[in-house]
Amino acid sequence: MGIFKSIKSFILGEKPPKKKKENNIDKQKSDDKGVESKIISKSKTSKENNLKQKFLQKKLEPESKPDQEIELESKPELKIEPEPDQELKLVSKPELKEEQEPEQKPEQKPEQKSEQEPEQEPATTNTLDNGLEKTKKSFFSKLSNLFVGKDKVDVDVLDELEEVLITSDVGVETTIEIINNIEVRVSKEKYVGKSELNNILKEEISKILINENSNLNFDNSTIFSPYVIMVVGVNGAGKTTTIGKLAHAYKNQGKKVMLGASDTFRAAAINQLQVWADRVGVKLIKQQMGSDPASVAFDTLKAAKSQNIDIVIIDTAGRLHNKINLMNELSKIKRVMDKIIPESPHEVILVLDGSTGQNAFEQAKQFSSATDVNSLAITKLDGTAKGGVVLGISHQFKIPVKYIGIGEKIEDLKLFDPKSFVESFFR
Repeated sequence: MGIFKSIKSFILGEKPPKKKKENNIDKQKSDDKGVESKIISKSKTSKENNLKQKFLQKKLEPESKPDQEIELESKPELKIEPEPDQELKLVSKPELKEEQEPEQKPEQKPEQKSEQEPEQEPATTNTLDNGLEKTKKSFFSKLSNLFVGKDKVDVDVLDELEEVLITSDVGVETTIEIINNIEVRVSKEKYVGKSELNNILKEEISKILINENSNLNFDNSTIFSPYVIMVVGVNGAGKTTTIGKLAHAYKNQGKKVMLGASDTFRAAAINQLQVWADRVGVKLIKQQMGSDPASVAFDTLKAAKSQNIDIVIIDTAGRLHNKINLMNELSKIKRVMDKIIPESPHEVILVLDGSTGQNAFEQAKQFSSATDVNSLAITKLDGTAKGGVVLGISHQFKIPVKYIGIGEKIEDLKLFDPKSFVESFFR
């Protein structure tokens, strides 16, 4: 049979199957070719067994190949599977971060805003503390030296305290009153140490500031419409900057503000005021350099009245060649304004540079004698160790301090509060 099949395959051009060759090769290894042919011809049972063996071999061989292929395929699958697993892990991590970040940020930000917006006082106290830092360091460093080698207040300590107050530009009159009050209290108490002296000093300074500033009304702008403010002060004291910051503060209150450039002696003054007007977003009435200051004030009030302006701030010249010229100029401006709006100006603010020390006292003396100064604005307190001028000028000239400048930012012109000022000073 095998011969005929081979002849048939040879004639038809068919190649013998590889499986039979492999089986024949296996047969050659296990038994001789002659023995197998004799065994196959002798018995049918042996043929069936051989056929079974061949059938089993045929099954095992094709099955083994796919097994190997499965193993080979499973290996790359194992290699590929951890890679997507890792990718999933990597993707899951940023997803967690992205979920956490938006959850934390919106929760924290609104909470902080909601806490900070109504609590404006701590922000103000922090700004005040920073503004008075130099004055506090200078004053308390001198004060701490009073008790070197001593544990209680005596005559020598009070003499040195008097010197500390005068060198801090508190003023002679104010210093004498403070020392006299402390002597009275020390005589009543048996023992007064450093901490007790600080408390007494704090109480005496608070008493003076509160008494001088108790009659100041911050709501006058609601009585008159328009409310006219005339700002006076020497050049370089921060007058133009104070006007710009004051305009910004009133505008934030919803007021319509107009500025008048009546300092016509300096071209720089008009240009600086224009810069501030543009920055704040308010109107400015001006004329050429050398014009009559009273005519600028006249045009400003006339325009303010026709345009229903709420607040009018008039800048004035700050030259002090002699007191007579200054007095005449300011008096003329006031007369012209009174003709258009009766009782105007409603407020006269004197701007003083807190860093000038005793020069600020002289300026306050000159301007208070030239015109009726209603309130003070003391600037540049953040850059000086002479913050005592706030106490001395207010007490000596009986003029309340309304504003203090404690920084260069547009929001750094603050309403003066005697209690918070003293608390910050002794904090």
